[in-house]
Amino acid sequence: MRYFIYLSYDGARYHGWQIQPNGISVQETLNKALTTLLRQTIEVTGAGRTDAGVNASLMVAHYDVEQDEPTSTDDLHQLCYRLNKLVPPDIAIHKIEHVSDDMHARFSATSRTYHYYVLTEKSPFEPYAYRFPQPLDFDKMNEAAKILFEYTDFTSFSKLHTDVKTNNCKIMEAHWDKVSPIKWCFTIKADRFLRNMVRAIVGTLIDVGRGTLTLDDFRKVIENKDRCSAGTSVPGNALFLCNVEYNLAELKVKN
Repeated sequence: MRYFIYLSYDGARYHGWQIQPNGISVQETLNKALTTLLRQTIEVTGAGRTDAGVNASLMVAHYDVEQDEPTSTDDLHQLCYRLNKLVPPDIAIHKIEHVSDDMHARFSATSRTYHYYVLTEKSPFEPYAYRFPQPLDFDKMNEAAKILFEYTDFTSFSKLHTDVKTNNCKIMEAHWDKVSPIKWCFTIKADRFLRNMVRAIVGTLIDVGRGTLTLDDFRKVIENKDRCSAGTSVPGNALFLCNVEYNLAELKVKN
């Protein structure tokens, strides 16, 4: 039987989602908790692999259990409650639901959405945002963000030496919004993301905002397909995976 688990986490003390040989991960923590509760070895598979320090206001993962009948809704609510008591305070379990065996948290997802937060002034909430003290041109950064829709190959924003077969991604949404007078949010939605892609894009957009890159330069960065052409990756603490979407009709049938 396969189950989807919906959770959120503060990534500050984790070495990312994926299990690491020399550091604690969200995946490892969840595996141990579920294995303890279900009394069989559980290995969860996430919808993505957030990097060290990156947060998730919504992550989806799946796990399989050996059983003849699906767990009832009431029992899943109880499992969710017990799991929340077992995992650390920086991980929260929101829902667990039964799905068919061919549903996959990663490969069945149709899109992921990330938010990146930038502060233009000092704030007590800096642990979850990136403070950039220099003036930034908000409108110019939004103009540059629109250029992303013209391309599908984002090699320039990918971490080097990854094991992916393609660097093509379909950008569905990309824009800056002013959450408050001193807090900006960059939203980006795509069918898939490359490693380090969002933080590299934000770092390059900031270069546009502070005037070190023109809009034409930004376009050339993408066309160069060279990570060295793009800007510096911004810190992970201000990045949130905030949504993972699936075909709703498909999910409805599966349940």
